[in-house]
Amino acid sequence: MPGGQVLQRPDGASLYFEIHGTGAPLLLVAGMASDSQSWGPLVQDLAEDFLVITPDNRGVGRSTQAGVEISIRTMADDCMALLDALGIASATIVGHSMGGFIALECALRYPGRVSGLVLEGSAPGSPPETIRMLLNWADELVAGAEPAAWFRDLLPWLFTGAFLADPQVMDEAVRGAVEYPYPQSPAAFRKQVQAIAAFDCSGQLGTVNLPTLILHGSDDRLFPAAASIAALSAIRGARSTLIDRAAHAVHVEQPEAFVSAIRAFRSELLF
Repeated sequence: MPGGQVLQRPDGASLYFEIHGTGAPLLLVAGMASDSQSWGPLVQDLAEDFLVITPDNRGVGRSTQAGVEISIRTMADDCMALLDALGIASATIVGHSMGGFIALECALRYPGRVSGLVLEGSAPGSPPETIRMLLNWADELVAGAEPAAWFRDLLPWLFTGAFLADPQVMDEAVRGAVEYPYPQSPAAFRKQVQAIAAFDCSGQLGTVNLPTLILHGSDDRLFPAAASIAALSAIRGARSTLIDRAAHAVHVEQPEAFVSAIRAFRSELLF
């Protein structure tokens, strides 16, 4: 079942998703304001070894953006409904940032459906200063901020200065974001931010007993590496890998290291 498909949910939400490759199921859950396309070419790389499932979370991309609830709990339920629809008993869930929150919610509420966790640039909850910043970004967007300028302010929080040092790289990233054919609405962005701000599972991490790989960029400013890794290490069975020369979006800045880490982790689960 390659290519894009849509899953209808009972509350009226429609969830767009893609499937690539064959093998052990790997569910890639994107972060805030990101969708299935944010994983880029590494999807095809992983599809050489795995059945890669890439949904657009509700509130972004080609999934429903308006008129539906957007919470971490609901998005976790969406992930499980997607596995149900595909006849998949369990999957390794790879979650980036907010996607890591969703992955953790799946592990807490549906432990039998999760064979492993890969938490990239994530944490059990958001630092207060990060929440304040996200809410400010949402307010600016809803107030009518000029998109190109808004993205120029956002990108340095996602990538290292070295990655954005070439003006052409910054220009192309901004152009790609502004011209993306499936833009997220300001209202949906705010709803995702509110979902992030409301989530904190730090007191429950000790109940999670799953093979877990914590992947973090050494220069992550949104979820600083040391504090995030220390908090997530409360998960029994967790181990961490710190990726140099990467900030919040490790899979974009260091895709080869990202894919290699997932392959090695998944191999441990299979053998």
